[in-house]
Amino acid sequence: MSAFNLDDLTWLNPPLASELRNGHLHVKTALKSDFWQRTYYGFQPDNGHFLHRSWTGDFTLEATFRGAYQMLYDQAGLMIRKDETCWMKCGIEFTDGAKHFSVVVTRGHSDWSAFRIEHDFDLISVRVTRNGDALFIQYRTDAMTDWRMARLAYFPPDFSDLSVGVTACSPQREGFQAEFTDLRLGPPLSREIH
Repeated sequence: MSAFNLDDLTWLNPPLASELRNGHLHVKTALKSDFWQRTYYGFQPDNGHFLHRSWTGDFTLEATFRGAYQMLYDQAGLMIRKDETCWMKCGIEFTDGAKHFSVVVTRGHSDWSAFRIEHDFDLISVRVTRNGDALFIQYRTDAMTDWRMARLAYFPPDFSDLSVGVTACSPQREGFQAEFTDLRLGPPLSREIH
């Protein structure tokens, strides 16, 4: 497994602590950090931690990570962002006492989809491929051999200059710890979804 590389990466809202250790990025979240826009809850936090770089056009972004999920809404994963009103985050979120694969797509207002991953796992890999007006979101745990589709989401095609990278948040506390073992970014792998 390749190491995490910090070249050309910048924090939006730096976490309480972060360090590169043995080639892995370790992150400790700040108090009540999150990304959300309006829907259902009414609030608009934009203080989650996002380590990113710029990218123009289509791409595939992939990371492998683990987290010490304990409190409601502890979360880690990938983020694609135009600005505070247009973004997508996906990965593991702790809700109802279990790890769920979660996707939030925001275009002015956030929507949230989540499903429980029933088997036990330590590491998870998450992949987002952008092709034109779509984000194809996949995951694979260390207990699986094949990638599984989580969502195919609309994302405005006129947004060509984006920030892409990893995110971690803890809306109910501080000190959630996530470990990212690698991050890969390049041209889109494929348009195939089946």
